[in-house]
Amino acid sequence: MTDDFVGVIMNALSALDPYSEKLRIETDDISTLLVGTPDIVFAAMRDLFAAAAKSGKHCVLHATISRGCPGEPDDPMCQVPEFLGPWAPLDERKAKAHAAVAAAPVIGQESAAQFSLYTLGIDGHMDEIYGCIDFVKNSGTFEKSKNFCTKLRGDTGAVFSTVHEALVRFGPPAGHVTIDLTVSANSPSKR
Repeated sequence: MTDDFVGVIMNALSALDPYSEKLRIETDDISTLLVGTPDIVFAAMRDLFAAAAKSGKHCVLHATISRGCPGEPDDPMCQVPEFLGPWAPLDERKAKAHAAVAAAPVIGQESAAQFSLYTLGIDGHMDEIYGCIDFVKNSGTFEKSKNFCTKLRGDTGAVFSTVHEALVRFGPPAGHVTIDLTVSANSPSKR
């Protein structure tokens, strides 16, 4: 959100360098696609966003994140053992999610985010959604519930970790789970 948006974006792109061999990255005139395991995709998104936000300019990232999409050609590249095993009890998954957020790297950049989780094609999907909401409300990043989404605020590391945990801990391991995410930093509205 600046006249020099090209400079901000171009300067931030080097944040993807450490991930380039672990991801498939495709950019066109509409978007950038990152394909890989969730831990690498979220770390790359976090570092790219933080690099852009360091400019002090208002930065916004909008992402659609998916795991387990049927028919995707990158299935082997995206598989992790946690998605192949049995479904752990909800309380155990929430505890692991809390531990992961507590251990998130401190980036030193405050961000706000809103996201919606969709667990597709399963019976009892609302149990997963409510479990995720309970986790988020106790994550340390929860700001408020909004219509059809949840708002987070905190250090960029903890915010991205919260959304990562929502994706990987809720919904069946082999199921199709998606998140609609918007992250913002340095917003003039906050001032």
